[in-house]
This record gives sequence, C-alpha cells and structure tokens, in this order.
Amino acid sequence: MILMKTALLAATLMAAFSVSAQEATIRKNLGERIPQLKKIDEVTKSPMPGLFEIRVNGTDIFYTDAEGNYLVQGNLIDTKQRRNLTEERIDKLTAINFESLPIKDAFTIVRGNGKRKLAVFEDPNCGYCKRFEHDLQKVDNVTIHMFLYPILSADSTEKSKHIWCAKDKAKSWQDWMVRDQLPKAASCDSAAIERNVELGRKYKITGTPTLVFVDGTRVPGAISTAQVEKHLTDAKN
Repeated sequence: MILMKTALLAATLMAAFSVSAQEATIRKNLGERIPQLKKIDEVTKSPMPGLFEIRVNGTDIFYTDAEGNYLVQGNLIDTKQRRNLTEERIDKLTAINFESLPIKDAFTIVRGNGKRKLAVFEDPNCGYCKRFEHDLQKVDNVTIHMFLYPILSADSTEKSKHIWCAKDKAKSWQDWMVRDQLPKAASCDSAAIERNVELGRKYKITGTPTLVFVDGTRVPGAISTAQVEKHLTDAKN
C-alpha cells in the first residue's frame, strides 16, 4: 500500500512538472517569436489533447501546441456536444457580477415598485438604443441602472456629459432618447463616463444597448419588451 501511494505521488509530481515545463516552453517560444505575447496571463491545457489555451489581455484566447510552434486564433468546437468551447470560456471570463457594478457611475430610473432590477449600457447616438428605450417605457415595476456608454463618436461623449450633468439625469436622458429633445449644455465632474467606457472595455461590451440582469445574464441588442420581461422573470427564479 505504501509503495502504491509513493508511486502515485511520484506520478502526480512528474505530471505537474511536465505541465510546468510545457508552460515554460510555450511562454519562452511565443514570447521570443511574437513580442506581443511576452505577457501571457495564463497557459492551460484545452479539452483537445495536445492543444493548450493561451489567455492574454485578460480575456483574449488563442491556442498553441506544447512547444509554441503554432498559434491558432479562432473557436474551439466540441462537435459531439455541439458546444463552442471558446465562446463559453470568454463568456465566463467576461461575466458581470450584477452586485459588483459601480452603481454610483450610473443614474437610476424607478418604475412602479422597482422590485425587479436591470442595468443597461447605452450610447445616446445609438439608433437601436432609441428604439429599445421606446419599448422599455412599457416595462413596469423595475429599477433601471443606466450606464452612459459613449462609444460611437465624440458627439456621443458630449451628449453623455450634458445628460450626466443635468439636474435631472433621468429626465434629460428620456427627453432625448424618447422625445428627441436635445440635452441642454451642462458641465460638471463627468469622470464617471470615462470609467464606464473602461468598465465596458474590461467586460468586452462592444455594442449598445447591452443589458445585464441580476443573475449575471448579459444580453446584447435592442430586444423586445416581451424578451425583457422574460429575462427579468428568469433572473428572479
């Protein structure tokens, strides 16, 4: 029994050493051959034998062999289970914990009893966002945390600043998005908008509107009122 345990421990240590050596080789070779990959966040074995996952810049995923001789950019698909493993991995890495959202950098709209909660990232010059805002007016008993997320143009940033600095942010926002009334020029400390853009980049929010529900579900695009209601209901269960 002691010999078996010793042999098992030795095998475990050898396997760990092998993985560590492979990781060191991958980091060295890729770092020398592709300078942009000198700072690799993580090297792990992928579900595919002989293939290693390379994670850089927090959430960018590549694949390589055990010696870093080849680099693959693309999706790893599990054909048996019909799953996009790369997409699932990125979704996990970019998952947003609703409770950790910096609510101080958003303004809040409450309708009805406000029991249900939703966070939305929107650009004031986004046509899809305007369409979505019209539909969102029909959703009741909800608290909406609105994160101004100007990524389309310099004018988007200017409008966002005027809305953020308005005496009544929610009214200024809805006057513009729903009633096409330009926000009045205003100035104040608008650093929150810059923080929102950085936050969005961190979580790979590349389009607007993007919705985040309390269960961590993230939904891109101008979804319908019925879809919003469904997600709000599902997030509570």
